[in-house]
Amino acid sequence: MPHVEWRGGTCRVKWWTGETLPNGRKRYESKGGFTDEDLALQHGMDMEYEVRHGVNITNRDGAMPMPEWLDAWYASLDLAHRSMVNYESVIRVHIKPYFSRHTVSEVSIMDHRAFKRHLADVLPSDNSRQSVLAVFSMAMEDAVNAGLRKTSPVERHRRRGKYKKKKRERKKDMPPGAVETLARNAHAVFGPAGYAFMWTMACTGMRPAELYGLTREYCYPSWPGSDLRADPDEADRYAEDMLRYGKGDGLLPAIRVERQVQYKDGGLQFFPPKYESSRTLVVPPFLAEMLERLLKEHESRWVFPSISGGNLRSANFDHKYWRPIADGAKEDEGPRRPGERLALPEVPAFAGKRLYLIRHGAKAWLDEDGHSRFAVESRMGHEVPGVEGVYSSMTVPMERAIMKSQQERWESLPDRLGDAIWG
Repeated sequence: MPHVEWRGGTCRVKWWTGETLPNGRKRYESKGGFTDEDLALQHGMDMEYEVRHGVNITNRDGAMPMPEWLDAWYASLDLAHRSMVNYESVIRVHIKPYFSRHTVSEVSIMDHRAFKRHLADVLPSDNSRQSVLAVFSMAMEDAVNAGLRKTSPVERHRRRGKYKKKKRERKKDMPPGAVETLARNAHAVFGPAGYAFMWTMACTGMRPAELYGLTREYCYPSWPGSDLRADPDEADRYAEDMLRYGKGDGLLPAIRVERQVQYKDGGLQFFPPKYESSRTLVVPPFLAEMLERLLKEHESRWVFPSISGGNLRSANFDHKYWRPIADGAKEDEGPRRPGERLALPEVPAFAGKRLYLIRHGAKAWLDEDGHSRFAVESRMGHEVPGVEGVYSSMTVPMERAIMKSQQERWESLPDRLGDAIWG
Protein backbone atom coordinates (compact mmCIF):
# COMPACT_ATOMS: atom_id res chain seq x y z
CA MET A 1 0.00 0.00 0.00
CA PRO A 2 1.44 3.43 -0.91
CA HIS A 3 2.37 5.72 1.96
CA VAL A 4 1.52 9.44 1.91
CA GLU A 5 3.29 11.97 4.11
CA TRP A 6 2.98 15.75 4.39
CA ARG A 7 5.98 18.05 4.31
CA GLY A 8 5.12 21.70 4.71
CA GLY A 9 2.29 22.66 2.37
CA THR A 10 2.63 19.65 0.06
CA CYS A 11 2.64 15.92 0.37
CA ARG A 12 4.50 13.10 -1.27
CA VAL A 13 3.67 9.47 -1.92
CA LYS A 14 6.04 6.50 -1.64
CA TRP A 15 5.57 3.09 -3.23
CA TRP A 16 7.53 -0.15 -3.42
CA THR A 17 9.21 -0.71 -6.81
CA GLY A 18 9.14 -4.49 -6.49
CA GLU A 19 12.93 -4.48 -6.07
CA THR A 20 15.14 -5.08 -3.04
CA LEU A 21 18.43 -3.43 -2.15
CA PRO A 22 21.68 -5.41 -1.62
CA ASN A 23 21.04 -5.32 2.16
CA GLY A 24 17.65 -7.01 1.70
CA ARG A 25 15.52 -3.94 2.34
CA LYS A 26 12.77 -2.99 -0.08
CA ARG A 27 13.52 -0.27 -2.63
CA TYR A 28 10.99 2.58 -2.70
CA GLU A 29 10.41 5.48 -5.04
CA SER A 30 8.45 8.62 -4.37
CA LYS A 31 6.88 11.65 -5.98
CA GLY A 32 6.16 14.92 -4.23
CA GLY A 33 4.46 18.23 -4.89
CA PHE A 34 0.86 17.08 -4.33
CA THR A 35 -1.58 19.38 -2.55
CA ASP A 36 -4.36 16.76 -2.42
CA GLU A 37 -3.73 13.63 -0.37
CA ASP A 38 -6.25 11.56 -2.35
CA LEU A 39 -4.51 12.41 -5.64
CA ALA A 40 -1.14 11.49 -4.15
CA LEU A 41 -2.50 8.16 -2.93
CA GLN A 42 -4.09 7.44 -6.31
CA HIS A 43 -0.77 8.12 -8.02
CA GLY A 44 0.99 5.69 -5.69
CA MET A 45 -1.63 3.01 -6.36
CA ASP A 46 -1.23 3.53 -10.10
CA MET A 47 2.51 3.04 -9.76
CA GLU A 48 2.04 -0.18 -7.73
CA TYR A 49 -0.42 -1.42 -10.37
CA GLU A 50 2.27 -0.95 -13.04
CA VAL A 51 4.81 -2.74 -10.83
CA ARG A 52 2.48 -5.72 -10.42
CA HIS A 53 1.87 -5.90 -14.18
CA GLY A 54 5.51 -5.40 -15.16
CA VAL A 55 4.96 -2.14 -17.07
CA ASN A 56 6.52 0.31 -14.64
CA ILE A 57 9.45 2.55 -15.51
CA THR A 58 11.53 3.33 -12.45
CA ASN A 59 12.75 6.85 -11.79
CA ARG A 60 16.27 5.46 -11.93
CA ASP A 61 15.83 4.03 -15.45
CA GLY A 62 13.97 7.01 -16.85
CA ALA A 63 16.63 9.35 -15.45
CA MET A 64 19.30 8.07 -17.81
CA PRO A 65 20.73 11.12 -19.64
CA MET A 66 19.97 11.17 -23.37
CA PRO A 67 23.67 11.38 -24.38
CA GLU A 68 24.38 8.27 -22.31
CA TRP A 69 21.47 6.39 -23.88
CA LEU A 70 22.45 7.44 -27.42
CA ASP A 71 25.99 6.15 -26.87
CA ALA A 72 24.70 2.82 -25.55
CA TRP A 73 22.14 2.53 -28.36
CA TYR A 74 24.69 3.25 -31.09
CA ALA A 75 27.11 0.70 -29.62
CA SER A 76 24.38 -1.97 -29.88
CA LEU A 77 23.82 -1.49 -33.63
CA ASP A 78 25.09 -3.89 -36.26
CA LEU A 79 24.69 -2.14 -39.62
CA ALA A 80 26.61 -1.66 -42.85
CA HIS A 81 29.70 0.52 -42.56
CA ARG A 82 28.24 3.60 -44.28
CA SER A 83 25.09 3.38 -42.16
CA MET A 84 27.17 3.28 -38.98
CA VAL A 85 29.15 6.32 -40.15
CA ASN A 86 25.96 8.23 -41.01
CA TYR A 87 24.25 7.35 -37.71
CA GLU A 88 27.30 8.43 -35.72
CA SER A 89 27.37 11.76 -37.55
CA VAL A 90 23.65 12.39 -37.05
CA ILE A 91 23.85 11.60 -33.34
CA ARG A 92 27.00 13.64 -32.72
CA VAL A 93 26.06 16.71 -34.77
CA HIS A 94 22.30 17.00 -34.26
CA ILE A 95 20.62 14.77 -31.67
CA LYS A 96 23.11 14.85 -28.80
CA PRO A 97 23.61 18.64 -28.74
CA TYR A 98 19.85 19.33 -28.83
CA PHE A 99 18.91 16.83 -26.11
CA SER A 100 22.09 17.15 -24.01
CA ARG A 101 20.14 18.32 -20.91
CA HIS A 102 17.28 15.85 -21.21
CA THR A 103 16.82 12.48 -19.59
CA VAL A 104 15.30 9.67 -21.63
CA SER A 105 11.94 9.89 -19.83
CA GLU A 106 11.73 13.68 -20.11
CA VAL A 107 11.61 13.84 -23.91
CA SER A 108 8.00 14.58 -24.84
CA ILE A 109 5.92 14.90 -28.00
CA MET A 110 6.31 18.66 -27.74
CA ASP A 111 10.10 18.25 -27.57
CA HIS A 112 9.97 16.16 -30.73
CA ARG A 113 7.95 18.84 -32.52
CA ALA A 114 10.38 21.52 -31.36
CA PHE A 115 13.28 19.38 -32.58
CA LYS A 116 11.69 19.18 -36.04
CA ARG A 117 11.35 22.97 -36.14
CA HIS A 118 14.99 23.29 -35.08
CA LEU A 119 16.11 20.99 -37.88
CA ALA A 120 14.11 23.04 -40.39
CA ASP A 121 16.21 26.05 -39.40
CA VAL A 122 19.61 24.35 -39.61
CA LEU A 123 19.16 21.82 -42.44
CA PRO A 124 17.87 23.15 -45.78
CA SER A 125 17.51 19.66 -47.30
CA ASP A 126 14.32 17.76 -46.53
CA ASN A 127 16.14 14.45 -47.06
CA SER A 128 18.76 15.42 -44.48
CA ARG A 129 16.08 16.35 -41.96
CA GLN A 130 14.24 13.09 -42.51
CA SER A 131 17.46 11.13 -42.02
CA VAL A 132 18.03 12.78 -38.64
CA LEU A 133 14.44 12.23 -37.54
CA ALA A 134 14.56 8.59 -38.62
CA VAL A 135 17.59 7.91 -36.43
CA PHE A 136 15.99 9.76 -33.50
CA SER A 137 12.78 7.76 -33.94
CA MET A 138 14.64 4.43 -33.89
CA ALA A 139 16.59 5.42 -30.78
CA MET A 140 13.41 6.37 -28.91
CA GLU A 141 11.53 3.24 -29.98
CA ASP A 142 14.38 1.14 -28.66
CA ALA A 143 14.31 3.13 -25.42
CA VAL A 144 10.75 1.88 -25.01
CA ASN A 145 11.84 -1.69 -25.72
CA ALA A 146 14.67 -1.30 -23.20
CA GLY A 147 12.18 -0.29 -20.49
CA LEU A 148 13.45 3.28 -20.16
CA ARG A 149 10.12 4.90 -21.05
CA LYS A 150 6.55 3.76 -21.72
CA THR A 151 5.96 5.20 -25.17
CA SER A 152 7.93 6.92 -27.90
CA PRO A 153 7.61 10.71 -28.18
CA VAL A 154 7.53 10.37 -31.97
CA GLU A 155 3.98 10.79 -33.25
CA ARG A 156 2.64 8.07 -35.50
CA HIS A 157 -0.35 7.77 -37.84
CA ARG A 158 -1.45 11.34 -37.19
CA ARG A 159 -1.02 14.42 -39.32
CA ARG A 160 -0.88 17.87 -37.82
CA GLY A 161 -0.94 21.13 -39.72
CA LYS A 162 -1.12 21.79 -43.44
CA TYR A 163 -0.41 19.13 -46.01
CA LYS A 164 2.90 19.71 -47.74
CA LYS A 165 3.72 17.85 -50.91
CA LYS A 166 7.14 16.27 -50.74
CA LYS A 167 9.59 18.07 -52.98
CA ARG A 168 11.42 15.94 -55.50
CA GLU A 169 14.75 16.65 -57.04
CA ARG A 170 14.38 18.14 -60.50
CA LYS A 171 16.13 15.99 -63.07
CA LYS A 172 16.68 16.41 -66.77
CA ASP A 173 16.78 13.77 -69.46
CA MET A 174 20.14 12.10 -70.04
CA PRO A 175 20.65 12.00 -73.82
CA PRO A 176 23.68 10.06 -75.12
CA GLY A 177 25.20 13.36 -76.24
CA ALA A 178 25.26 14.62 -72.66
CA VAL A 179 27.10 11.49 -71.51
CA GLU A 180 29.56 11.91 -74.38
CA THR A 181 30.27 15.51 -73.30
CA LEU A 182 30.76 14.38 -69.70
CA ALA A 183 33.10 11.67 -70.94
CA ARG A 184 35.11 14.14 -73.03
CA ASN A 185 35.45 16.49 -70.08
CA ALA A 186 36.46 13.57 -67.87
CA HIS A 187 39.07 12.59 -70.46
CA ALA A 188 40.56 16.08 -70.19
CA VAL A 189 40.57 15.81 -66.38
CA PHE A 190 41.99 12.31 -65.82
CA GLY A 191 42.53 10.72 -69.18
CA PRO A 192 41.09 7.61 -70.89
CA ALA A 193 40.05 6.27 -67.48
CA GLY A 194 37.75 9.29 -67.13
CA TYR A 195 36.17 8.74 -70.52
CA ALA A 196 35.51 5.05 -69.77
CA PHE A 197 34.31 5.85 -66.22
CA MET A 198 31.45 8.04 -67.48
CA TRP A 199 30.25 5.58 -70.09
CA THR A 200 30.53 2.67 -67.64
CA MET A 201 28.38 4.44 -65.07
CA ALA A 202 25.82 5.44 -67.71
CA CYS A 203 25.55 1.90 -69.09
CA THR A 204 25.69 -0.10 -65.85
CA GLY A 205 24.11 2.24 -63.29
CA MET A 206 26.84 1.31 -60.80
CA ARG A 207 27.01 3.39 -57.65
CA PRO A 208 30.02 5.72 -57.39
CA ALA A 209 31.66 3.77 -54.54
CA GLU A 210 31.27 0.56 -56.57
CA LEU A 211 33.06 2.18 -59.51
CA TYR A 212 35.80 3.54 -57.27
CA GLY A 213 36.32 0.04 -55.87
CA LEU A 214 36.23 -1.85 -59.17
CA THR A 215 39.45 -3.82 -59.61
CA ARG A 216 40.80 -5.84 -62.53
CA GLU A 217 39.69 -9.14 -61.01
CA TYR A 218 36.04 -8.21 -61.45
CA CYS A 219 36.19 -6.42 -64.79
CA TYR A 220 35.98 -7.61 -68.38
CA PRO A 221 37.97 -9.20 -69.98
CA SER A 222 39.56 -10.86 -66.91
CA TRP A 223 36.34 -11.74 -65.11
CA PRO A 224 35.00 -14.35 -64.43
CA GLY A 225 38.23 -16.34 -64.79
CA SER A 226 39.96 -13.99 -62.32
CA ASP A 227 37.14 -14.00 -59.75
CA LEU A 228 38.61 -14.14 -56.23
CA ARG A 229 36.01 -16.76 -55.26
CA ALA A 230 35.97 -15.53 -51.69
CA ASP A 231 32.64 -17.16 -50.75
CA PRO A 232 32.68 -20.99 -50.64
CA ASP A 233 28.87 -20.99 -50.67
CA GLU A 234 28.91 -19.46 -54.16
CA ALA A 235 30.63 -22.40 -55.88
CA ASP A 236 27.64 -23.05 -58.13
CA ARG A 237 27.52 -19.43 -59.26
CA TYR A 238 31.24 -19.40 -60.04
CA ALA A 239 30.82 -22.46 -62.26
CA GLU A 240 27.77 -21.01 -64.02
CA ASP A 241 29.50 -17.66 -64.58
CA MET A 242 32.32 -19.41 -66.44
CA LEU A 243 29.78 -20.88 -68.88
CA ARG A 244 27.85 -17.63 -69.37
CA TYR A 245 30.22 -14.67 -69.20
CA GLY A 246 33.66 -13.71 -70.44
CA LYS A 247 35.52 -13.18 -73.70
CA GLY A 248 34.84 -15.58 -76.52
CA ASP A 249 32.18 -16.84 -78.88
CA GLY A 250 28.78 -17.02 -77.27
CA LEU A 251 29.94 -15.51 -73.96
CA LEU A 252 28.58 -12.22 -72.60
CA PRO A 253 31.06 -9.47 -71.63
CA ALA A 254 30.33 -8.41 -68.06
CA ILE A 255 31.43 -6.68 -64.88
CA ARG A 256 30.92 -8.28 -61.48
CA VAL A 257 29.90 -5.92 -58.65
CA GLU A 258 31.26 -7.50 -55.47
CA ARG A 259 32.74 -4.58 -53.52
CA GLN A 260 32.76 -0.90 -52.85
CA VAL A 261 35.42 1.23 -51.15
CA GLN A 262 34.78 3.39 -48.09
CA TYR A 263 36.96 5.10 -45.54
CA LYS A 264 37.40 3.42 -42.18
CA ASP A 265 40.08 3.94 -39.54
CA GLY A 266 41.80 6.54 -41.68
CA GLY A 267 42.15 4.42 -44.82
CA LEU A 268 40.23 2.93 -47.73
CA GLN A 269 38.76 -0.51 -47.17
CA PHE A 270 36.56 -2.88 -49.16
CA PHE A 271 32.97 -3.43 -48.09
CA PRO A 272 30.06 -5.31 -49.68
CA PRO A 273 27.93 -3.23 -52.05
CA LYS A 274 25.07 -1.25 -50.56
CA TYR A 275 22.28 -3.57 -49.38
CA GLU A 276 24.70 -6.44 -50.23
CA SER A 277 23.57 -6.04 -53.83
CA SER A 278 26.28 -8.13 -55.50
CA ARG A 279 25.33 -8.57 -59.15
CA THR A 280 26.59 -9.26 -62.66
CA LEU A 281 26.24 -6.49 -65.25
CA VAL A 282 26.59 -7.26 -68.93
CA VAL A 283 28.15 -4.47 -70.98
CA PRO A 284 27.63 -3.60 -74.67
CA PRO A 285 30.37 -4.43 -77.19
CA PHE A 286 31.68 -0.86 -77.45
CA LEU A 287 32.17 -0.65 -73.68
CA ALA A 288 33.71 -4.10 -73.48
CA GLU A 289 36.31 -3.08 -76.05
CA MET A 290 36.88 0.23 -74.25
CA LEU A 291 37.51 -1.48 -70.91
CA GLU A 292 39.83 -4.06 -72.44
CA ARG A 293 41.98 -1.40 -74.09
CA LEU A 294 41.95 0.81 -70.99
CA LEU A 295 43.33 -1.98 -68.81
CA LYS A 296 46.14 -2.54 -71.29
CA GLU A 297 47.17 1.12 -70.99
CA HIS A 298 47.81 1.24 -67.24
CA GLU A 299 49.08 -1.06 -64.50
CA SER A 300 46.95 0.18 -61.59
CA ARG A 301 44.86 -2.35 -59.69
CA TRP A 302 41.96 0.08 -60.02
CA VAL A 303 40.06 -0.05 -63.31
CA PHE A 304 39.57 3.74 -63.16
CA PRO A 305 42.68 5.24 -61.52
CA SER A 306 43.05 8.91 -60.63
CA ILE A 307 45.50 11.28 -62.29
CA SER A 308 48.22 10.04 -59.92
CA GLY A 309 47.26 6.41 -60.40
CA GLY A 310 45.56 6.04 -57.02
CA ASN A 311 41.95 5.50 -56.04
CA LEU A 312 39.35 8.07 -57.13
CA ARG A 313 37.81 8.07 -53.65
CA SER A 314 41.11 9.33 -52.25
CA ALA A 315 41.14 12.07 -54.88
CA ASN A 316 37.92 13.64 -53.47
CA PHE A 317 36.21 12.86 -56.76
CA ASP A 318 32.95 14.75 -56.18
CA HIS A 319 34.61 18.10 -55.52
CA LYS A 320 37.89 17.93 -57.38
CA TYR A 321 36.90 15.99 -60.52
CA TRP A 322 33.13 15.94 -60.91
CA ARG A 323 32.42 19.64 -60.54
CA PRO A 324 34.62 20.80 -63.47
CA ILE A 325 33.42 17.80 -65.50
CA ALA A 326 29.73 18.69 -65.06
CA ASP A 327 29.88 22.48 -64.58
CA GLY A 328 32.65 23.20 -67.05
CA ALA A 329 35.90 25.00 -66.29
CA LYS A 330 37.96 27.83 -67.68
CA GLU A 331 41.25 27.24 -69.42
CA ASP A 332 43.94 26.14 -66.95
CA GLU A 333 41.31 25.84 -64.17
CA GLY A 334 41.08 22.71 -62.07
CA PRO A 335 42.88 19.37 -62.33
CA ARG A 336 43.86 18.13 -65.79
CA ARG A 337 45.80 15.26 -67.25
CA PRO A 338 49.21 16.28 -68.62
CA GLY A 339 48.90 18.34 -71.80
CA GLU A 340 45.20 19.18 -71.34
CA ARG A 341 44.59 22.81 -70.41
CA LEU A 342 41.69 23.84 -72.68
CA ALA A 343 38.38 25.14 -71.33
CA LEU A 344 35.73 22.53 -70.55
CA PRO A 345 32.12 23.10 -71.67
CA GLU A 346 29.25 22.99 -69.21
CA VAL A 347 26.92 19.99 -69.46
CA PRO A 348 23.46 21.54 -68.87
CA ALA A 349 21.80 18.26 -67.85
CA PHE A 350 24.28 17.88 -64.98
CA ALA A 351 25.51 21.41 -64.17
CA GLY A 352 25.18 21.92 -60.42
CA LYS A 353 23.90 18.38 -60.01
CA ARG A 354 25.37 15.37 -58.27
CA LEU A 355 27.24 12.51 -59.89
CA TYR A 356 24.64 10.02 -58.65
CA LEU A 357 22.15 11.30 -61.21
CA ILE A 358 24.03 9.41 -63.92
CA ARG A 359 22.84 6.27 -62.12
CA HIS A 360 19.29 7.64 -62.24
CA GLY A 361 19.73 8.27 -65.95
CA ALA A 362 20.94 4.70 -66.46
CA LYS A 363 17.66 3.41 -65.02
CA ALA A 364 15.69 5.82 -67.21
CA TRP A 365 17.44 4.39 -70.27
CA LEU A 366 16.46 0.85 -69.27
CA ASP A 367 12.86 1.96 -68.72
CA GLU A 368 12.77 3.79 -72.07
CA ASP A 369 13.95 0.66 -73.85
CA GLY A 370 11.10 -1.39 -72.38
CA HIS A 371 13.11 -3.95 -70.43
CA SER A 372 11.23 -5.96 -67.81
CA ARG A 373 10.87 -4.50 -64.35
CA PHE A 374 12.75 -7.44 -62.85
CA ALA A 375 15.66 -6.98 -65.26
CA VAL A 376 15.81 -3.24 -64.55
CA GLU A 377 15.64 -3.46 -60.76
CA SER A 378 18.07 -6.37 -60.58
CA ARG A 379 20.57 -4.48 -62.71
CA MET A 380 20.26 -1.47 -60.40
CA GLY A 381 20.94 -3.65 -57.35
CA HIS A 382 17.40 -3.39 -55.96
CA GLU A 383 15.37 -6.15 -54.36
CA VAL A 384 12.20 -6.95 -56.31
CA PRO A 385 9.42 -7.58 -53.76
CA GLY A 386 6.65 -10.14 -53.82
CA VAL A 387 5.99 -13.01 -56.18
CA GLU A 388 7.74 -11.22 -59.04
CA GLY A 389 11.01 -11.22 -57.14
CA VAL A 390 10.66 -14.88 -56.15
CA TYR A 391 9.70 -16.31 -59.54
CA SER A 392 11.64 -14.11 -61.99
CA SER A 393 15.30 -14.41 -62.96
CA MET A 394 17.73 -12.62 -65.27
CA THR A 395 17.90 -14.63 -68.48
CA VAL A 396 20.42 -14.52 -71.32
CA PRO A 397 17.86 -13.01 -73.74
CA MET A 398 17.19 -10.24 -71.22
CA GLU A 399 20.91 -9.50 -70.97
CA ARG A 400 21.40 -9.56 -74.74
CA ALA A 401 18.49 -7.14 -75.15
CA ILE A 402 20.11 -4.73 -72.69
CA MET A 403 23.44 -4.96 -74.52
CA LYS A 404 21.73 -4.34 -77.87
CA SER A 405 19.82 -1.22 -76.77
CA GLN A 406 22.92 0.30 -75.18
CA GLN A 407 25.05 -0.42 -78.24
CA GLU A 408 22.44 1.33 -80.39
CA ARG A 409 22.64 4.45 -78.21
CA TRP A 410 26.39 4.56 -78.64
CA GLU A 411 26.13 4.11 -82.39
CA SER A 412 23.53 6.89 -82.63
CA LEU A 413 26.22 9.44 -81.77
CA PRO A 414 27.64 11.08 -84.90
CA ASP A 415 31.01 11.87 -83.31
CA ARG A 416 32.62 9.86 -80.53
CA LEU A 417 35.90 10.69 -78.84
CA GLY A 418 36.27 7.03 -77.93
CA ASP A 419 36.79 6.21 -81.62
CA ALA A 420 39.75 8.59 -81.69
CA ILE A 421 41.21 7.31 -78.39
CA TRP A 422 40.96 3.61 -79.14
CA GLY A 423 39.99 3.52 -82.82
